[in-house]
Amino acid sequence: MTTSADTHDATSIQCRRVQSVLDTVGRRWSGAIMVAAHRGARRFSDYRRSIDGISDRMLTVRLKELESLGLLRRQVIPSTPVQVIYEPTDRGLDLLRVLEPLFRWGERHLATK
Repeated sequence: MTTSADTHDATSIQCRRVQSVLDTVGRRWSGAIMVAAHRGARRFSDYRRSIDGISDRMLTVRLKELESLGLLRRQVIPSTPVQVIYEPTDRGLDLLRVLEPLFRWGERHLATK
């Protein structure tokens, strides 16, 4: 038998999980970086060109954070000069699939002129 306390505990856990996801993707620039990754950005310069207003320092910080969360994979390609690419991991792609309806909602309801 499910009690009111059980329902409250389950709801509380769900709320914390949803908040954790929103905190992750809602951090300034994180969502934009994930969208850019989804649209094919791979190198640092690709991300910088795709995201208006982000500084090199902030882009570096956010790329490292998203990598540490397992959403992006950083790969160093030994070449001259050395190339570094960032691409979504399976976990990042899974998140992007979940966020896709949110992107569409934003395009319909929050479109800028």
